[in-house]
Amino acid sequence: MQRNTKKKNNKLTNSDIKRYTFSFWKLFVGLILLGFLFFVSVGLGLFGELPSFRDLENPKSNLSSEIISADSALLGTYYVQNRSNVTYKELSPALIKALIATEDIRFNSHSGVDFKRTFTIIFYNLIGKKQGASTITQQLALNLFSDGRARTPGKRIIQKFQELITAVRLERNYTKEEILTMYLNTVDFGAYNTYGIKSAARTYFNTTPAELTAPQAAVLVGMLKGPGIYSPIRYPENALKRRNTVFDRMRTAGFITSAEAAAYKEKPIGLTFRASVYGDGLAPYLRAVLKNDIKNVFNQLSITKADGTPYDLDRDGLKIYTTIDSRMQAHAEEAQKEMMRELQVTFNNQYKGRDPFKGLENLLDRGVKQSDRYRWLKYSDHSEEEIKKDFNTPTKMTVFSWKGEIDTVMTPLDSIKYNKLILRNAMMSMEPQTGHVKAWVGGINFQHYKYDQVRMGTRQVGSTAKPFTYAVAIDNGYSPCFRVPNSPINVDGWQPKSENTVAGPITLKKALANSQNWATADVIQRVGAQNVANLIKNLGISSNVPAYPSISLGTFDASVYDMVGAYSAFVNHGVWTQPIYLLRIEDKNGTVIYEHQKKVKVVMNDQSAYVIVDMLKGVVNEGSGGRVRWKYHLTNPIGGKTGTSQSNSDAWFIGVTPELVSGVWTGADERSIHFSSTALGQGANAALPMFGLYMQKVYADKDLNYSQGDFELPPGGLQRELDCNKYQYDYPTESESKIDDRLDF
Repeated sequence: MQRNTKKKNNKLTNSDIKRYTFSFWKLFVGLILLGFLFFVSVGLGLFGELPSFRDLENPKSNLSSEIISADSALLGTYYVQNRSNVTYKELSPALIKALIATEDIRFNSHSGVDFKRTFTIIFYNLIGKKQGASTITQQLALNLFSDGRARTPGKRIIQKFQELITAVRLERNYTKEEILTMYLNTVDFGAYNTYGIKSAARTYFNTTPAELTAPQAAVLVGMLKGPGIYSPIRYPENALKRRNTVFDRMRTAGFITSAEAAAYKEKPIGLTFRASVYGDGLAPYLRAVLKNDIKNVFNQLSITKADGTPYDLDRDGLKIYTTIDSRMQAHAEEAQKEMMRELQVTFNNQYKGRDPFKGLENLLDRGVKQSDRYRWLKYSDHSEEEIKKDFNTPTKMTVFSWKGEIDTVMTPLDSIKYNKLILRNAMMSMEPQTGHVKAWVGGINFQHYKYDQVRMGTRQVGSTAKPFTYAVAIDNGYSPCFRVPNSPINVDGWQPKSENTVAGPITLKKALANSQNWATADVIQRVGAQNVANLIKNLGISSNVPAYPSISLGTFDASVYDMVGAYSAFVNHGVWTQPIYLLRIEDKNGTVIYEHQKKVKVVMNDQSAYVIVDMLKGVVNEGSGGRVRWKYHLTNPIGGKTGTSQSNSDAWFIGVTPELVSGVWTGADERSIHFSSTALGQGANAALPMFGLYMQKVYADKDLNYSQGDFELPPGGLQRELDCNKYQYDYPTESESKIDDRLDF
């Protein structure tokens, strides 16, 4: 009886049911209200600021700035994240289909949030099958307006609601095509600093997004689930399986047939991997110099963004347009390799059987103390004895060679010796009329030797300075056929030496062609060292040029950049045009924010400039530049001048054609390390070959279309007589040695 009573008491009464039902609905409605309030709070930004309308219209992302050549090739990028934007038209249809089929099949029908998928995914997660529910638009919201996926569950829930709200707002502000494009521009493809589809296509397949095939697109879309675990480099088997999953989803979506899916699955991944490294690609030295130049220009001209903040070259996606021609740059870099491979062997052979550093102990000590290794050891409070021991302890390292990098074991001290014996080289080529630099080779290998020798470095110019002295004479009425003695001379206590002396008296033209020191010294004595120094500065040489007679033989230092610009004035009828390599800069929206203004000035008479060009042609036709003809078989009108500095430390050649002026320098890092003989170290042997090889390639490249015709006469025709056979000579007397008593035959 008691048992039955108990059972009766366990039965729910109507009032109990009503009470429980009311409690349930109260809890249910409360949860809904709480969820609504939470959702509103997120929308109001109480749990973290949401992107504003302006933010949605101008989403921020780390966009790399692109350096673009005159022929529209990408020379390189500046970046924190190697990311460049593309437009929808630049995306292959296969890529779009693969993305939608895999990441968001109802992308074209939802408004930012796929509720059907969301509830389905909640169910799967409840039964232990974890899946993602974010649409492409939600993923874009995460990419654009957060610092990555939150790690804690609480923060992730808040972030998820923020994504939902932002996704809806994005759908209201952008078309589906724009959202797809923005998403592919912002996604992370894992290692190798690869951000965005453009960078990924270039890194993994060496192609563009527009040219991605279905198999290639499937690999990249497959990586989006996990760029690390599905990396085709690190985990090729995982990448292959994931790629095939993408094919299955494309087949299910109706984007490809079953036969196509099966055929695609049979193909290998087929990578053409090119990891992005700053020093890779064309013109790395120019890109490094250019970056500093742009920062200086922005600072000097107060060029800022609309909100007044400074531009960041590594983040703001600028387009930087240069004068460099990628084809000519490639020709110049290849010419360097061809010459330097052979020249380095010749240089090394001269030291066989002897110590190249005998008597240069101070040089090595300086090299040790200038090294990063020494500074780090010193900073770590190591004693000099400990540092010395470290520099004499063999260690693994990678060193440069013209056959490729060498992994080896040597002491840090030996590595300093090794690198000191590596010859350096630089070249610049420009159009004299426009000032446009077409090729810039600042060194032999940017990864190992980052110092730019085109503009940053200056070295003694040697005999390439001689035309400046003759130019002053010609511009003051002297004829190229004027004869001067070519014998030992004393100019205010300076007594220059002479090699390969041609018996005098000798014409100015022949003196320059054969690079005669005594005759050149005689000319500067006549015209005055100050006048020569003034012309050199007017020709754009920015380094110090003292008004000493010895500058006639090139005892001053100058950069390749300045010297090429100076010679260009001769070809350009006496008008100096500043060499330029930066044309304009656009922001990420295509608005021009900087445009270079051309700088020109008349520095000498056009008649005189043409005479100097003719004299430079004589150097190639019958003088020290003859290898241009007999070795490199360049038969068109070309002028030039060789140069060799004291002790053969620097070799120069500057060549001129009607449309290009190109300068080459070669030398070791230290001036005390040099060729032992002038025959090997002279400009004709250690610099001219690069010019010859370069011009061969330029003329052979029919797409470039550079003329092989003669130099243009001055406007109005030539008024000077250049044929020395038409003159009758009297040996110049002492009274004729002053500029005011010049002879114009």
